[in-house]
Amino acid sequence: MFFSSLLNAAPGAVAQGMLWGIMAIGVYITYRILDVADLTVDGSLATGGAVCIMLMRAGCNPWLALLCAFLVGMLAGMITGLLHTRCGIPAILAGILTQLALYSVNLRIMGSKSNQPISVDKYNLVVSQRFVKELSLRNPLIPAIVTLAVLIGILYWFFGTEYGSGLRATGANRRMASAQGIDTRVTVTVGLMLSNGLVALSGALLAQYQGAVDVNMGRGAIVIGLAAVIIGEVLLGKVFRNFALKLCAVVIGAVIYYMVLQIVLQLGLNTNDLKLFTAAIVALFLSIPCWKDSVRTKKGGVRNA
Repeated sequence: MFFSSLLNAAPGAVAQGMLWGIMAIGVYITYRILDVADLTVDGSLATGGAVCIMLMRAGCNPWLALLCAFLVGMLAGMITGLLHTRCGIPAILAGILTQLALYSVNLRIMGSKSNQPISVDKYNLVVSQRFVKELSLRNPLIPAIVTLAVLIGILYWFFGTEYGSGLRATGANRRMASAQGIDTRVTVTVGLMLSNGLVALSGALLAQYQGAVDVNMGRGAIVIGLAAVIIGEVLLGKVFRNFALKLCAVVIGAVIYYMVLQIVLQLGLNTNDLKLFTAAIVALFLSIPCWKDSVRTKKGGVRNA
């Protein structure tokens, strides 16, 4: 009974994990590449969903709506970047301020309503939860895989360019990058824009997949993104060393997270405890590298003695 229920829920968990994986890639850009703690994502995820759904309800093409969501997410990232680099506000606080402002902005976009539905019967959705178990082109796994492949390919190319290398250098050592003539204020802002653009794109796809956008859908998104990044690095970090493979590991981390979540739910976890469980997962995987280093140090000490 348990395994049959789990297998029944697996396609949905994989599809949702892949869509959240786009958001996790955005978190990876700020957390690992830029070395910036950005909390804008909790707001920009819902912004992407709100922009996409409201445009589609107004008759806009779904692909164009996704592009608009990405651009609006970039705008949110730019605001955080400007607050941080031009106003001297610490990155984490700048993200909180933008996230706070986006709550009101999202309500404005959604016509002062906290929730806006969109039906697959009336609108041509790119991804929909209804078809997740179908063996057809309407299955959301297909556009999710294609979208991820295209995004990872573009990011692999971009971070291999001179400008992308400058962005990575900024995250590695901001002072050294500045000494080499790189305008680190611009590269940090561009990195935040790219990150939040991907987060908003993820929110737009998730809103379509769920058939609705909610003003609170991004709450706790940063924790899920960190969980995906950390799980991917801990489990696949030593195997996936190529940059493109590292991005794949982040997506796999998101899928694993949602599969674990499904297992726990099938075991009877109260849904009210999901946030607590997510925090525990992140804390656990963040602690694993530290524990490994402690074990190696102890073993090295014993051998030296």
